[in-house]
Amino acid sequence: MTNPDVLGPWVRRFLLEYLVGERHCAENTRRSYRDTLTLLIPFIARATHTPVERLRIGDLTAVAIRQFLHHLEQTRACRITTRNQRLAALHSLARFIGTRSPEHLPWCGEICSIPFKKAPYEGVCYLEKPEIDALLAAPDRRIRQGFRDHALLLFLYNSGARASEAVGVTVGDLDLHDLHRASVRLSGKGSKVRRCPLWASTAGVLQTLIGDRPTTAPVFVNRRGQAMTRYGVHDLVARYGRSVARELPSLQHKRLSPHTIRHTTATHLLRAGVDINTIRAWLGHVSVDTTNVYAEIDLETKAKALEKCAILPDRRGPPIWKDHRDLLVFLKSL
Repeated sequence: MTNPDVLGPWVRRFLLEYLVGERHCAENTRRSYRDTLTLLIPFIARATHTPVERLRIGDLTAVAIRQFLHHLEQTRACRITTRNQRLAALHSLARFIGTRSPEHLPWCGEICSIPFKKAPYEGVCYLEKPEIDALLAAPDRRIRQGFRDHALLLFLYNSGARASEAVGVTVGDLDLHDLHRASVRLSGKGSKVRRCPLWASTAGVLQTLIGDRPTTAPVFVNRRGQAMTRYGVHDLVARYGRSVARELPSLQHKRLSPHTIRHTTATHLLRAGVDINTIRAWLGHVSVDTTNVYAEIDLETKAKALEKCAILPDRRGPPIWKDHRDLLVFLKSL
């Protein structure tokens, strides 16, 4: 019988039995949890001078995990949001073990008591219309690679898709039969599927890009003809962002990523008068509360709303104040 204190079997059960079998978590979630443990386990093994296969649950003390979180921030230069994401995975592992092994409940309580660190709110970064226009014009469309880059940037801006959604789009997900009613099928977080309309210009570019590829082929491919990765999309956006920033000083203080373009799509839809619930469905948000952040950050929309409810100036001039001494005498006499 396997020793219940050995960590390895619990990790395997957590990743395969729990995340896949019971929770049916999305692939990106499983990868995130896997990456957390891939970083943690060697760290604990080095700290305890214990081979990985002989690590015990007790080796994952609250002190050791705090040291690991400190290592993420200081040595690996991870942001607080990444640190909290790793901690959430460890909380989940601890609860999984604690609910199935009562003797480990005290250990579970210690791990789950490690708090998340409050991250400073940096606000939502988005691009103004001249900035996104400059970004879309940056690739050299005369060469194949540049044409693909332009198509990807245009697709991200049109659909507001996440990087993982864009790289997962296949030719069969595109409906380009009528360029003026074109759309794309996107598979988002939690395997939620939504359809997003495409501009005729976007549809025309995509039609040229895919040519006669089969329906199962990815739309956005690298030089080897394989589907692009999320990291490839992030690198592409950042690279063109640095190029455009040389000419547009306003971009030098903005961190460009696929999510920046996603925020830009939402903000521009809001400015165009699209209601917040439609934007929620467009972006694939579960709750409208997530989408409401765009209504809070857009100063232009706030300014227009303020103009509509502005108070007209009083043309009668300042009021003439009079002292009602008789009233004051009356009040003092009471």
